[in-house]
Amino acid sequence: MAALDADSPGAEECLEEDEEELETSMEDPENESAGKPAPGGRSCILTRRGITLRVLLKDGLIEPGEGVLSIYYLGKKFLGDLLPDGKITWQETGQVFNSPSAWATYCKKLVNPAKKSGCGWASVRYKGQKLDQCKAAWLKKHQPNAPAAEESLVSEGEEEELAEEDEAEAREGKIATSEPGLGKKLEEKIRKHQSKNLVEPHNTDNGPHGKRLESKNRTPVRYCTLGSRDSARNPHTLVEVTSFAAINKFQPFNVAISSNVLLLLDFHSHLTRSEVVGYLGGRWDTSSQVLTVLRAFPCRTRLGDTESAATVEEEICQNLFMRGLALVGWYHSHPFSHALPSLQDIDAQMDYQLKLQGSNNRFQPCLALICAPYYHGNQGVESKISPFWVMPPPEQRPNDYGIPMEVEVTYVQDGFLTNDVLHEMMLLVEFYKGAPDLVKFQDIWSQEKTYLDKLKGSLASRTPKDQGFAHVLEQIYSLLKHSS
Repeated sequence: MAALDADSPGAEECLEEDEEELETSMEDPENESAGKPAPGGRSCILTRRGITLRVLLKDGLIEPGEGVLSIYYLGKKFLGDLLPDGKITWQETGQVFNSPSAWATYCKKLVNPAKKSGCGWASVRYKGQKLDQCKAAWLKKHQPNAPAAEESLVSEGEEEELAEEDEAEAREGKIATSEPGLGKKLEEKIRKHQSKNLVEPHNTDNGPHGKRLESKNRTPVRYCTLGSRDSARNPHTLVEVTSFAAINKFQPFNVAISSNVLLLLDFHSHLTRSEVVGYLGGRWDTSSQVLTVLRAFPCRTRLGDTESAATVEEEICQNLFMRGLALVGWYHSHPFSHALPSLQDIDAQMDYQLKLQGSNNRFQPCLALICAPYYHGNQGVESKISPFWVMPPPEQRPNDYGIPMEVEVTYVQDGFLTNDVLHEMMLLVEFYKGAPDLVKFQDIWSQEKTYLDKLKGSLASRTPKDQGFAHVLEQIYSLLKHSS
């Protein structure tokens, strides 16, 4: 059978199979001389490809242990336990992998589904040292007179990727660890999204007492102008979204959003001059590849208030569970600027996409929504609400930012307002009552329209056709007027 070319997609898989076969042969008690050079011959010399984790363990170059193996890829760190038999257990889920290549490929595909191979021995580290360096040390010790090492199976593009991963790791010093909530209970998954993830990142956009700096004009930039990550770049730089058609790709999933979801998050975004944040609950149908967003869950917390954030998160978790809904995304507001993601938003969304991927390797989307209620560039009184998703950067440029993609959405008009939504609106009014950053709804917004007129006009297009709840909305509007 012809050998696979080193740059072919199957090269890494072929290497993995070779490793497993060699490991099996080393277990054979009749093959105790494996890896030892036969007198006067080279047939039994163990090649670089034939050196497995089991070989390194047997000869004492590495030792079994918890968390001694790690992978760093596109800003994510994965930790693994090295077992006495040379297999690897991923700490995140408890899954067992037969080789570094299998583990690296699996983890990298979670972050970047387009990833073809894992460059296992060059990507996996043992106590900070790359495994291919351990392999080289074994050769130097046990076969000092062996012929020169065969050429690496890592392609030119992968070599550049690995070099950039090393640079990023050295530059950042401390690597962000993938959170241990993957594949566990929904309660734990949501708890991992507490204020440090969904609330605190937006704090720096606000002035004293959480008041938004209205005069701050953030001009969006095109993604192609960003280049590689730069610590000197403002993390609040807004980035224009890219359509899938523009890069000749199809949107990997379809989205349907309930009008009640938009109404509640739009209402929430109008209340304060500070950014707000919340979760999205719904369902993901793997057969039809449709993500249905059915409910918004506003976070009634102040920025940086981690103690109350934990209570709110737990309440949202219970609401999701009782309604049989899954966590499918998040939303936040840009009160006085474009409904476009910032660099910080892009990184956060990439992180959430990985978290919601789950313990299996099946694709599960995570949707992000940005609401811009008071940006004067909006047409008319209706808030601009922009859905987006982040595509990983090209494999050969792992230190680039993720690509913010525009998501096409089908909006489903609800027949009536649910009691849940009305109750949540009342709770929000009560929460922001008397707050220093509460919008003064009697003040003029634009052209003799008050901020309350602006709010009513924006919600009008999202309200159900059934007007039986109109009097309740008027009560809410009256409360807002008196609260501010």
